[in-house]
Amino acid sequence: MALQRPKGTQDHLPEGSPKLGLDVRASAFAFVQDTARRVLERAGAEFIATPLFEEAELVKRGVGGSTDIVRKEMFTVYYFGDHGGYVLRPEGTAGIVRAYLQNGLKQLPAPLKLWTHGPMFRAENVQKGRLRQFHQVDYEVLGSKDPLVDAEAIWLMWEVVRELGLTGVRVKLGSIGDPADRERYNAYLREVFTAHVDRLSDDSRDRMGRNPMRILDSKSAGDQALTRELGVRPMLDFLGEEARAHFGAVQGFLREWGVPFDIDPSIVRGLDYYRRTAWELHHEGVGAKSALGGGGRYDGLAAQLGGPEVPAVGWAFGIERLLLALEAEGVQVPAPEGPLLFLAAMDEENVGLAAKLALEARSAARVEFAYRALKPGSAFKEAGRRRARHAAVIGSEEAAGGVLNVKTLSTGEQRAVAVTELKTFLLEQA
Repeated sequence: MALQRPKGTQDHLPEGSPKLGLDVRASAFAFVQDTARRVLERAGAEFIATPLFEEAELVKRGVGGSTDIVRKEMFTVYYFGDHGGYVLRPEGTAGIVRAYLQNGLKQLPAPLKLWTHGPMFRAENVQKGRLRQFHQVDYEVLGSKDPLVDAEAIWLMWEVVRELGLTGVRVKLGSIGDPADRERYNAYLREVFTAHVDRLSDDSRDRMGRNPMRILDSKSAGDQALTRELGVRPMLDFLGEEARAHFGAVQGFLREWGVPFDIDPSIVRGLDYYRRTAWELHHEGVGAKSALGGGGRYDGLAAQLGGPEVPAVGWAFGIERLLLALEAEGVQVPAPEGPLLFLAAMDEENVGLAAKLALEARSAARVEFAYRALKPGSAFKEAGRRRARHAAVIGSEEAAGGVLNVKTLSTGEQRAVAVTELKTFLLEQA
């Protein structure tokens, strides 16, 4: 059997490949990434790149030692000696906060807006929109507690998907309060679940003592049914005065800006470093699990990683899941443009000249050339296959006169262009 790619991964393929779906078109991924770059960098975000693997301890602290991601889904790179080992990153936030602390980024103007994109890794069951190597766009803001920062982050997430062409998207918004609010809520949850602990899953029984809020995140159908049966009150009922005011301010900004959202009391973030705002972005077109991504405030994460407390908020969405939503809505992702000019020699003695002119012209635009002599009909056909906008053939007459007849493939119009003016012509056409 021929070697195949690992289960739960995809090849991102060039245009024209057989059986090319939207989820594996390299151009579709580039379209999402370029759109995110445009929206986020217009808002002042700067690009950051962190390693694909990190210290295992960083991921345990940054994602949470009690989460399924850490307990069941991490890819170990290697261990050696007394070292705790390295793991492939399952998400981007922990690495970005580590880079912020390690490289003294606190010295930059605050709030500092950062964004990235790239592959993430989780050893989970493969299903539609859930892969073992998947890709995210990630946006983080460090250095401000202001609810306006939270609202802008949500608006930017919504704006990215809106510019991609999606319409059937809504924000589900919640709050998990401050640490004191969470302590009150965890005490309430222990009181509610203690009498029914034998009906909880093994994972949730383990969470009872350490972090009962994680029960509400459980993937167990039995845990979810028990939560509904007991009529467990939502975290929103336990918000303190400051957290409630913060939540109200975020809602006010979103309403003013026209961002569609629903209050969802079921949204929780069970780890101790999360604070206040939490949200998810949903689209029914991706299936029963309709979340494209989500975000929240995590003021306690930097301290959890060994640094000072740094207020922060951020979000991430999965590119593969977003592409499913685009496909469900029938959004046409534009195909990448081909070369602005395709050059071909009509005889072997001018193949080198065509190549030389193409190399020189590349300082002005994307230019490709034929590696062997072609008849004019074949040259223009090849230019069309490459999605070129213009094409020209070079024979002994063109070589001697220093003039090319450049053909616009969409109209058939031809224009004489001196070789010495080729760069100028391309710059005008770009």
